[in-house]
Amino acid sequence: MAFSSQLWSLQRICLFVVVFPLVLFLAPVSADCYSSIFSFGDSLTDTGNLYFISPPQSPNCLLPPYGQTHFQHPNGRCSDGRLVLDFLSESLGLPYVKPYLAFKNGAVELGNIQQGVNFAVAGATALSRSFFEDKGFTVEVTTNFSLRVQLDWFKELLPSLCNSSSCEKVLGSSLFIVGEIGGNDYGYPLSQANEFEVPVTYIPQVISVITSAIMELIDLGAVTLIVPGILPLGCNPAYLTGFATTDEEEYDRAGCLKWLNMFHEHHNDLLQIELNQLRVLYPLTNIIYADFFNAALQIYKSPENFGFGGNALKVCCGGGGPYNYNDTAVCGNSGVIACDDPSQYVSWDGYHLTEAAYRWITKGLLDGSYTTPKFNLLCRTSETSEDFNNYAMKWQ
Repeated sequence: MAFSSQLWSLQRICLFVVVFPLVLFLAPVSADCYSSIFSFGDSLTDTGNLYFISPPQSPNCLLPPYGQTHFQHPNGRCSDGRLVLDFLSESLGLPYVKPYLAFKNGAVELGNIQQGVNFAVAGATALSRSFFEDKGFTVEVTTNFSLRVQLDWFKELLPSLCNSSSCEKVLGSSLFIVGEIGGNDYGYPLSQANEFEVPVTYIPQVISVITSAIMELIDLGAVTLIVPGILPLGCNPAYLTGFATTDEEEYDRAGCLKWLNMFHEHHNDLLQIELNQLRVLYPLTNIIYADFFNAALQIYKSPENFGFGGNALKVCCGGGGPYNYNDTAVCGNSGVIACDDPSQYVSWDGYHLTEAAYRWITKGLLDGSYTTPKFNLLCRTSETSEDFNNYAMKWQ
């Protein structure tokens, strides 16, 4: 299609600008260990803010069988179990990051914020709600909680965080995770446009918002930041169902839609260009790009190497169809049941991944295969490191 050639030329922009070789060899200052985690993003990161938002979105992550694998009950996570953020917390010896709205609504005591707060909201966008409304898109209530709103929440919480010590010390020893965010910004126009039109022009605007948030956090005192890219949503069963075609040339060898992956890869390319520039502007910070895209893509390309067999593109909790995804019978709906063993599936509900898939993605981040520069492993607990290694050995 015409879009493919347009985006292909855009992707060939000089991704790694002249400064790239330089920034990789700078020695950013970071704490040997992290005292807390502060996280921003959407449903890939939300650990319970969704509980305090109504009306529920679709799929409704607050209903069974969500959370069945690790927590044995719905807990606000849009998966059967733990997310990348949870595995990172375990690996660093920190508790699971509690949702900001739990503190705000009195469900968790404010004194528990010292080891981190999660501002991510399922369905959140980088761009503001008004951006989409001005373009005529019908949007979820969760767009009220854009990245700008989440950042404002963090700033409101700062006096409580720094009440007994300087903000420089608290924030300098914390790990900030900015994203993944942006997937929902493209999801609205992709799903609602009257004519097929991929919002290529939105990408620089989304990247600009993410970049501005990172700069503001650094100016407030953040030293170490992980910035994830977008997943390969061309392998997403919901999109594979919605954009199904009989043209086999539109699919790659893994069965993913090439044009859609190319689009999201372009987002990731532009994001990395901006991160390279930020590393030059802030040489004493450690800005880590987390390559969710390729960490997940390796699973889709070789699912048998990760224990997923033939279930890489099929949904564990779904309502039928070629990919077991049906937008009229989504996970959480009455009569929709989950597969017997979610660990054999990559996709949990058609939009979100299983705990097993998130575990593999986290392993790729922690071993340095999919981070630029590599993540600081000095804080990893021996127990968690052994757990990850044992899990990997199971399939090797």
